Amino acid sequence: MAADSQSLFSLLAWGDSGYGDEFVEGIFVTLFISVSSYAIGLSIGMLGAWAKLCHIKALNRAGEVYTTLVRSLPELLLLFLIFYAGTDTLKALLAMLHITNVEINPFGAVIAALGIIYGAYMTDVLRGGIQAVPKGQIEAAKAFGMHGPKRFVRVIFPQMIRYCIPGLGNQWLNITKDSAYVSVVAAVGEIMSVGRGAANKTHHQIFFYGATAIVFMVVSGVSMFVFGRLEKRANRGVRRA
Repeated sequence: MAADSQSLFSLLAWGDSGYGDEFVEGIFVTLFISVSSYAIGLSIGMLGAWAKLCHIKALNRAGEVYTTLVRSLPELLLLFLIFYAGTDTLKALLAMLHITNVEINPFGAVIAALGIIYGAYMTDVLRGGIQAVPKGQIEAAKAFGMHGPKRFVRVIFPQMIRYCIPGLGNQWLNITKDSAYVSVVAAVGEIMSVGRGAANKTHHQIFFYGATAIVFMVVSGVSMFVFGRLEKRANRGVRRA
């Protein structure tokens, strides 16, 4: 029994004899996908929050439709729709411009798809943070003659971030886990693809899927620690009720 266990753990060795180096590379690929998608989602979320809070009804409705659609559909289905429909649409547009023989990178397409999906969730997180800032302080900044960008940088952002960090941390955890969906549409070497490939090749499904789960748990644990520290730092000097 001990020999069997030892032989199984030898499959995690570094180099050609094991999958240890593939798992480490998979962690970096997963983090790259997650960070890139998170940055896109955060940018879209800021635009979405602005659209839902501005006084232009068309933008309000566009923001509501966007967030409602994303919240109503499973992430995997949305990933399929955005990935395949988006790449087909982009190829059609390039063809109209007489640009042919262009291959859409599935890696970039998946990152964009995840960013669009999580942009909807971040929209509501950021909108809630902005709404939590006392209106009196915003009005006072206007009275002092601060223009919009300056008000945001000096008054709104430092306070809204305190309210947003827990929600943004949850979205980061979700996006790192949902990066596993990438393996469904494209094998790009992230953690889930490595674990599934090793399991199928060696037929040790329980061992390698268990190793994959442990790797995701480590990534999540480190992420929770980092966001916990960020939350404490953002709340320095704030007296709790």
